[in-house]
Amino acid sequence: MVNPDKPITVKSPAEIEIMQHANSIVAGVLSLLQKQIVPGLTTLQMDTWAETYCRDHGAEPAFKGYHGFPGSLCISINEQVVHGIPSTKVKVRNGDIVSVDFGTKYKGFYGDSAVTIPVGNISKENQLLLQVTREALERGIDQVQIGKRISDVSAAVQKHVEAHGFSVVRQFVGHGIGTSLHEGPEVPNYVQKKGSPRIVEGMAIAIEPMVNAGTHKVKILKDGWTVITADRMASAHFEHSVAATTDGPLVMSRRAEEV
Repeated sequence: MVNPDKPITVKSPAEIEIMQHANSIVAGVLSLLQKQIVPGLTTLQMDTWAETYCRDHGAEPAFKGYHGFPGSLCISINEQVVHGIPSTKVKVRNGDIVSVDFGTKYKGFYGDSAVTIPVGNISKENQLLLQVTREALERGIDQVQIGKRISDVSAAVQKHVEAHGFSVVRQFVGHGIGTSLHEGPEVPNYVQKKGSPRIVEGMAIAIEPMVNAGTHKVKILKDGWTVITADRMASAHFEHSVAATTDGPLVMSRRAEEV
């Protein structure tokens, strides 16, 4: 969770440029994983690829050791929502949906992005879940306009998700990003009944819809990290780091295949 008391920082154009580079490395990692994932691959091998790519490009993996997290990559499969731990024992299978979340630290600034990858042939239900989650993220990004509020981002995500009969996770939210991985403001994927910060030029946020096929409720496994859906139905997770500029939203973590 994001500490709501953390300050909201405004970035200069030079700082946003550094953040773009940090996020381009994240994008490179996620693109690599999308290309390389096959049934039978261990999640630890994916973690190794991610960390190697990150370090080879002059950055540090942001999640490794963060509050004690043991991996560089969060890998969450099917009913796992977020924060799955890489393992030699877990292999991806045909039909799985695999959410991968990765962060970098580069020249004192952070990058953060996530994508849910289909492995082989997935069900039509899961195809729709991925499509709607990805679309909800884009609708949230569209609201990153100077003068709007964070609640406009939240409303756009929630409306699109619930219109398709899915639910947004409430226990975990998006966040500001900059010289800390998690800064203010909180960026919920649902509208909260309280005041919402106004979006200003230079604000940078990580928007990350976590969308469940069933209930929005989740629980944490005994490992203290892995979050699963309470009803064990599937979950998808897409995330981008976005800066507010006078030209509109700047998606700093956009992958080449998305353009």
